[in-house]
Amino acid sequence: MSVSKKTGLTHLIHAFKWSLSGIKTTFRDEAAFRQELCLIVVCFPLALWLGRTETEVILMIGSLIIVLIVEFLNTAIEAAIDRIGLEHHVLSKKAKDAGSAAVMFSILNVFFVWGVILIPQLK
Repeated sequence: MSVSKKTGLTHLIHAFKWSLSGIKTTFRDEAAFRQELCLIVVCFPLALWLGRTETEVILMIGSLIIVLIVEFLNTAIEAAIDRIGLEHHVLSKKAKDAGSAAVMFSILNVFFVWGVILIPQLK
């Protein structure tokens, strides 16, 4: 069976549509993603206001975006594991726990970046 692959601009358009679909379904299905998005809606303007240099603003906003990226990857891992089977398996738990830990570390990264930038301003 031959499957024609999309190339060039057609592939780019379809990839964009697939990405929008991923955003939509993640927003719909994942409470953690919605909560993290609320955090970003609040913190994005704060980064613009509190960052003293362009570099600080980029680091603050970048750390927030990393949280969303990691949450998308964690959601993908969970969906793939659930597709394989819903029964308890040590490897499924390992994969899901590692994805969760990655999200936690991305959130800790936000606290670290923001802390390093903002704590000196308090002095």
